[in-house]
Amino acid sequence: MPDKKTTLSAILLTLNEETNIGRCLENLGWVDEIILVDSGSSDKTKELASRYTVKVFDLRWEGFGKAKEYAMSKASGEWILSVDADEVVSDDLKNEILSKISSSDMDGYFIPRRSNFLGKWIKNGGWYPDYVLRLFRADKAFVSSDVVHEKVIVHGKVEYLKNEIKHYTDPNLHHYLAKLNQYTTLSAEWMQQEGKRTGILEIIFRPAATFCKMYLFKRGFLDGMEGFLLACCSASHVFFKYAKLWHLSNGKS
Repeated sequence: MPDKKTTLSAILLTLNEETNIGRCLENLGWVDEIILVDSGSSDKTKELASRYTVKVFDLRWEGFGKAKEYAMSKASGEWILSVDADEVVSDDLKNEILSKISSSDMDGYFIPRRSNFLGKWIKNGGWYPDYVLRLFRADKAFVSSDVVHEKVIVHGKVEYLKNEIKHYTDPNLHHYLAKLNQYTTLSAEWMQQEGKRTGILEIIFRPAATFCKMYLFKRGFLDGMEGFLLACCSASHVFFKYAKLWHLSNGKS
């Protein structure tokens, strides 16, 4: 008798991703099912997604960790591929994934991610290869409950894939600044809940250290103006994260 087919579920979390969702889902037609969990989109995200999958679920937003955990609970595949709406799985990565899950004794795989910032593929600044644990056996993994920057943790053997997932992170600065406000608020609230506090020295020196690390030590300057702007934006992200933590810790509203 032929071997039983190994099943693969793709999971995504969305919120107002109408500009990205079609490009992402078009490249996932080869998986056995697509699980999409939406947290209150007001655009055409769900309408567009329904062209590719019937498994679209609504979930009140309580953080990335809980949303991804919910998506995993809805998946029926033996393996899970976690993808963001602004990412694309290439044909080479697809073929590598199918090959690995059909014959491997591994329990999870890190995938290299190449990010496109302001229209340029970033090669330096510590952004590549940005290995992310996105492919794993459903019964060997769980997700942390972090509100932001959640992590998938695999109990078992993990390995690194060779082919990349493409990440269209920020097409313009308007998009980056909109995300900056959301993510820095979430990060500051999480740090406050963890009992962390900050002061003027951290607010001054952490952003400066981030810029120097990315632009100088990680050779972000080799990516031209985009590399410079990315280092500046990343430093700004750190500044506002800690400034907001100070704001919250001192009872400011």
